Amino acid sequence: MKTGLYNRKTNYIARAGIYFVLILQCLAISLPLLLMVMSSFKTNREIFRTPFKFPAALNLENYVDLFLESNYLRYFLNSIIVSVAAILITLMVSSLASYAISKYNFPLNRFIFFYFLAGLMIPIRLGTINIMQMFIKLNLYNNLLSLIIIYSAYGIPAGILIFTGFMREIPNELSDSARVDGCSEIGIFRKIIVPLIGPAIVVVAVYNLIPIWNDFWFPLVLINSDNLMTIPLATAKLFGKHETNYGLIFAILTAAAIPPMILFATLSRYFIKGLTAGAIKG
Repeated sequence: MKTGLYNRKTNYIARAGIYFVLILQCLAISLPLLLMVMSSFKTNREIFRTPFKFPAALNLENYVDLFLESNYLRYFLNSIIVSVAAILITLMVSSLASYAISKYNFPLNRFIFFYFLAGLMIPIRLGTINIMQMFIKLNLYNNLLSLIIIYSAYGIPAGILIFTGFMREIPNELSDSARVDGCSEIGIFRKIIVPLIGPAIVVVAVYNLIPIWNDFWFPLVLINSDNLMTIPLATAKLFGKHETNYGLIFAILTAAAIPPMILFATLSRYFIKGLTAGAIKG
């Protein structure tokens, strides 16, 4: 009897400890977001005088400047074009490569798989100078296509790792039955494999969206035209030498955080399902 009470009390303590850690983590994430949103409705003076208080009045000047007076709608469009194109290319290339690696046995199968995995271990920024020289020779410098190519190459190794582990869990009997019925390999991939890897597709898309959306380094190196800047690069330009409009910066950061948050909130169920279904197994 005492053992049962002891075990029950231990379970309560362990559960309370887990909830306590989760609450701390939630506060660590939500409080900076709340301060960011609050500051977007303040003037510079109010931000520095009362940084942790709610705004005294609902000041919309920063958002008017953001959407009506500045060029930031163009920067948002540039970020959306680059992110969507890079993710679509990553999904297409990595899923097709993973299908060949996971469902076919050929001499260089494991070598090709580990060759792609090397892309996860070698930081792509080490080749920044060579990458810039290559795009200059290809006449793609100061072009959004250069960013799309970079981000696609950056996302494909992780996509192959996720898709390969997920596809290996799909029974080969499904593909064999489709071949007996006369289905082509492309038909098998499109009609059988793709519907079954839906959660993995969400994992790859969300996994790659955040670093692409927030990247500052490659736009700084490869883009020098004002109309082609992405949100992180354009926001960095607002930090002046003598004066900085922090209210506008916080408004931009708030608006820039909305698309990833909406995407994750919409696809979170599939994202968690993909993680727990073995999508990231090697």
